[in-house]
Amino acid sequence: MTEMKQDILGIDTNAKTVKGAKFGYVTGIAYLAPSTESGINTCQHASAGCKAACLFTAGRGAMSNVKNARIEKTLTFFRNKQVWLTKLDKEVAKLVKKANKIGKVACVRLNGTSDLPWENIRFSDGMNIMEKHPTVQFYDYTKNHHRMFQYINGDLPTNYHLTFSRSETNNDIAVKVLNKGGNVAVVFRNKLPDTWNGFKVIDGDASDLRFTDPKNVVVGLVEKGRAKKDETGFVVEPE
Repeated sequence: MTEMKQDILGIDTNAKTVKGAKFGYVTGIAYLAPSTESGINTCQHASAGCKAACLFTAGRGAMSNVKNARIEKTLTFFRNKQVWLTKLDKEVAKLVKKANKIGKVACVRLNGTSDLPWENIRFSDGMNIMEKHPTVQFYDYTKNHHRMFQYINGDLPTNYHLTFSRSETNNDIAVKVLNKGGNVAVVFRNKLPDTWNGFKVIDGDASDLRFTDPKNVVVGLVEKGRAKKDETGFVVEPE
């Protein structure tokens, strides 16, 4: 197996993760090609509205060279998984060292633009990346309700935090997640309401540190990129 040259983790590479620095965190995010953009589906539960509004279309993600790099990174993952994981392992360790050096805490978001079950993706020794780095806080958004309920039930690694992502096709499940004590991210048009379905809405754009959110809340996000033109119901009109 050959060594992978392309970096996997972007370190505070977007406006939202940079905001985490003032709270004492350094964030590494892995950006893969979303949905079927690479020819391999990395977002099994993505809705039509989600695909059309994906952050792959916002900011740097809309640039062709960035898209191509993420597609190549995705294909490398599926073709040479152990090489990819070995590189990720080294980069997480490097991130921790960097964070410690500047007096901050390292955290990692594995699904920047994908929705893969990282708890089931294992190194040749049988461990997953969270088990390899038990002191690092990992976190993600997911539309996979099976994973979300596993998280709520305490069946995922204790250092892996999940927030459920609401779409136009899983609204009822999103409410169930809230009723069971989980958090749900909802994209709103122009502004955030105070509540959604009776649950408090917090500002999810203040930072990307979802693991610091209070429990049982709606993480409100204002629409970005192509989501501004959404008519599927993916973007919620605040009352």
